[in-house]
Amino acid sequence: MAENTKNVVTVNIVTPDGVVYDHHANLLVACAIDGDLGIMANHEPIIAPLKIGEVRVKRTDDPNHEDAIAVNGGFLEVNNNIASIVADSAERARNIDVTRAEHARERAQQKIKAAEAKHDTDEIARAQIALNRAINRINVSKHRG
Repeated sequence: MAENTKNVVTVNIVTPDGVVYDHHANLLVACAIDGDLGIMANHEPIIAPLKIGEVRVKRTDDPNHEDAIAVNGGFLEVNNNIASIVADSAERARNIDVTRAEHARERAQQKIKAAEAKHDTDEIARAQIALNRAINRINVSKHRG
């Protein structure tokens, strides 16, 4: 059993609300600020800031299945075959309320239009982040398994 753990990465995703994800994986792909990162067993230690995006995990218990998690920024730390993501919010594909995400997208689009009419760059930036989060949740929800 000890031999198997050398080729496995433990992936956990934590938000202020608690643990969102905790599984063993062969591969983790996350959207870092500088581009996508692929993490496998025995990866060098790394800390990377994440952008709003999808985290994909190829689990060891089912090589044909890939979990998808919507992560809204945060940080990824990899050390000693443990990949930890700390994020403000994260949601597994199976838990995403698509209707709610679509309403959030519509609200964000309306806020962008209103802010553009007022030339309010701060509000445009906030609404753009909300739009990106909603779009990410909608896209990740399509990967329900």
